[in-house]
Amino acid sequence: MKRKSNMQERILGIIGGSGLYALDALDHVEARDIPTPWGSPSGPLVSGRLKGVRVIFLARHGEGHRLPPGAINYRANIDALKRSGATDVVSISACGSLREGFQPGDFVMVDQFIDRTTGRESSFFGPGFAAHVSMAEPVCSALRRSLVEAAKAVGVRAHDGGVYLCMNGPQFSSRAESDLHRKWGCDVVGMTNMPEAKLAREAELPYASVAMVTDYDCWRRDEKAVEVTDLLAVMRSNTGQARRMLSALAERLGPTRDPSPDGIETSLDQAVITAPEAQDPQLIAKLDAVAGRYLRTRHGRVGGS
Repeated sequence: MKRKSNMQERILGIIGGSGLYALDALDHVEARDIPTPWGSPSGPLVSGRLKGVRVIFLARHGEGHRLPPGAINYRANIDALKRSGATDVVSISACGSLREGFQPGDFVMVDQFIDRTTGRESSFFGPGFAAHVSMAEPVCSALRRSLVEAAKAVGVRAHDGGVYLCMNGPQFSSRAESDLHRKWGCDVVGMTNMPEAKLAREAELPYASVAMVTDYDCWRRDEKAVEVTDLLAVMRSNTGQARRMLSALAERLGPTRDPSPDGIETSLDQAVITAPEAQDPQLIAKLDAVAGRYLRTRHGRVGGS
């Protein structure tokens, strides 16, 4: 008897952060505005092919970097990617280093997060449909390893693993905060990976983060603290490296995929706690993309239809 394959088409979602506002190497490019029940994403979703792999690109900060970290609609961004068919998500962002060995120009393939943000909508779920996804291992291990290999293939110094502290911003850290983050064992600091990573897990999307080091934050006493003008030259270099790395990643991953070895695509099976008879039909309707697989499996319907 022939064994059924679990492979499916890969559609790689890429969220571009500071400096990475477009992917120039895409073929057959199409830009679409994707409405979501959570509002508008940061901008149009640009689809195309990169080394034969279907790609959906979204600039996190919008055109011209108009959105600061606290104004980004993270729920709409993740919903729009899932609604557009993304099967995996790679996040690209700039960060400050909290370690001497993580130098400007290095890429850190994050494997853990500390969330210090406030006031951001951090879940798709709520009253009428409660769910608690596991964030013990917040990053897809296979996707992270592929990113490490792709970065090294194009000559980027890449660190396999690191703790990313996400702060609110938009101001940079005080020296006292930078010292504290180092004492906590954090490796890099940024402003955008949370609640993005949490929402990707709720949407059952394998997620991996590339933190591109631009500076040493402000913990080094023998040099001046970070300023935006100082970041731009490093950011331009990092952006070129990121584009080459993503091409190498697409070539390495290929156009088809197996499920994540971490079981991320079925995260909601162990997360939803609200009894079916107590679930809110209006919230279920909003979850048609994010929780579509779960709703079809458990209810045989989406949005109460």
